[in-house]
Amino acid sequence: MNSCAFMPQEGAAPSFSAPWVALTVRPRAERRVQSGLAQAGLETFVPWHGVRRRWSDRMKICEENLFPGYVFCRSSFDDRFLVMRQPGVNSVVSFDRTPAVIPEEEIDAVRRAIASGMPLGPWPFLGRGQRVRIERGVLAGLEGVLARDSAAWRVVVSVSALQRSVAVEVDRDMIRPV
Repeated sequence: MNSCAFMPQEGAAPSFSAPWVALTVRPRAERRVQSGLAQAGLETFVPWHGVRRRWSDRMKICEENLFPGYVFCRSSFDDRFLVMRQPGVNSVVSFDRTPAVIPEEEIDAVRRAIASGMPLGPWPFLGRGQRVRIERGVLAGLEGVLARDSAAWRVVVSVSALQRSVAVEVDRDMIRPV
């Protein structure tokens, strides 16, 4: 099973001068888009991972995209028409009509996580300072602000009138964004 689909340019070394961008694609079109872009000579990355699925008579491991609906592509502004003409591509992820450049370090981090062989899966994006709710355990239903120190994740609960707070250490899988 191919856990990390990486397709460099065919017939030539990939151009590392172009930035990584994220493309939104039609549902379940990631493989087709990735293949078409690779045939057009562009470097692509789709973070495939194995997911156990129960069938009526057996367990099966299926490959799924860690970021469903997205394909990463190394492309420059000059490649925009080539990219957008690919069947299945909806758009380039952009902010204020400027393509969002994905840092090389973030692509490498995802590749390393997949290559590690450790269990992994999609997770809601949680940032420090974001309001979260504890979903399991004796504190289920408690809401606070997510904090992180060098050792652990904490949910900070405040009493505004007293201007005091308390931080409760939690496992990250116990919390969800509010």
